[in-house]
Amino acid sequence: MTPHGGAVQSAASRKGGRPVHGRSRVTAELALGLVPLLLVAGTTARRLELPRGEYLPTAVAAYGFFAAAVQCLLPPQPWPGLGPANRVTVGRAALVLSLAALVPHAQALSGAGLWWIIGMAVAALCLDGVDGLVARRTGTGTAFGARFDMELDSFLMLVLAALVWRSGRLDAWILLLAAPRYLFVAAGWPLPWLRAPLPQRLRRKAGCVAQGVALVVCLAPVVPVALAAAAAALTLVLLVGSFAVDVRWLSAHKREGQ
Repeated sequence: MTPHGGAVQSAASRKGGRPVHGRSRVTAELALGLVPLLLVAGTTARRLELPRGEYLPTAVAAYGFFAAAVQCLLPPQPWPGLGPANRVTVGRAALVLSLAALVPHAQALSGAGLWWIIGMAVAALCLDGVDGLVARRTGTGTAFGARFDMELDSFLMLVLAALVWRSGRLDAWILLLAAPRYLFVAAGWPLPWLRAPLPQRLRRKAGCVAQGVALVVCLAPVVPVALAAAAAALTLVLLVGSFAVDVRWLSAHKREGQ
């Protein structure tokens, strides 16, 4: 979960002075992303004995919204395709969206079902570092790719928190653990100074990792509920503290610029 996650190629391939590929290439690649989604969701439905007439359409609909959001986030310029790192992020989205489609069914899941969710979540968290590595190795990092990766990370945290709640492991307050970034972004609309760039800090990356680990721990059937609640509460305090440090930094630099 790093701010330099997925990436797109920095410039369009050209032939005769014109881009070889445009947004249609991106659309085609996103359409191909349905293949891993159907594989993951289909396997999940079979292993957890879910009603396929409900679960699979929900997963596909979620992917449709995801693909539309990616198209909206693309800057208005020619694109040669998503690029290698963003293709990894799209593959990771198959796991995240399959998990999201499980939220309405979480109450009916047994211990084995929770372990399956944990396996999917751990895979999604581990793959988060792969797209960044690919971006650096191929020299294809862009602002769009970083935001693409970050938004998927934030959504994964929200999905995991919803699964913890819906599974009955913890009450609805666990959703607060996924809320700080969304509240920070929302506050940036009336307060533009909150949208200023922040310096890179290891503290922020560590907080994202701790957030994911805490939510996975909360899902684990072998972890006592009291211990899971304590771990989640401590992580929430640390996460809010990290955001408070960033808000203080932005406020101080806002005053310097006035």
